[in-house]
Amino acid sequence: MLDHLPAAIAALDAVSNLGAVAGRLLLGAVVGVAAAVVMAIPMWRQDEGFTPAYVAAAVVRRTTPDEVSFGDANVVHHVAGALAGVLYAFVYLATDVVVPDVGVAGVDLPSHLVATAVVVAFIYVAFARFVLPRAGRRIYEERATAVRGQWLRSSLVFGATLLVLAPALFTGFA
Repeated sequence: MLDHLPAAIAALDAVSNLGAVAGRLLLGAVVGVAAAVVMAIPMWRQDEGFTPAYVAAAVVRRTTPDEVSFGDANVVHHVAGALAGVLYAFVYLATDVVVPDVGVAGVDLPSHLVATAVVVAFIYVAFARFVLPRAGRRIYEERATAVRGQWLRSSLVFGATLLVLAPALFTGFA
């Protein structure tokens, strides 16, 4: 009977590690939603306003941006933020396995910086190169440069929020 004890302990350890990973992914989603909320502030102050959210919602709803309601655009914006936060957590955890820890104030700095950079680049490129040309045909033809510029600035605000908020949550709750 005691012969199976090491295997049982290893199985419990694996379950515990899965729980920690799931917890980090969930925290990533929370950070992503918070970053999307902060990101909305400069979006509203720019000329194109919430246009990127309407375009993204149009892709999800398979319609035109003009036919998307504010509620749908808002939901898609925040769900995308949550998914970007999960991407942040996934990249952070994957990088943490590969790159040596360089802890600064309880944060693994290389993993944090790499994860933030990957997320900012991903959300900018995914929208500017794939979503906007697909859903915002009229917008793409008329105002693509302005919308991309706004999206770049908004993506950078998202990244700055991750830089500040993610370490606070990851070290405070994990």
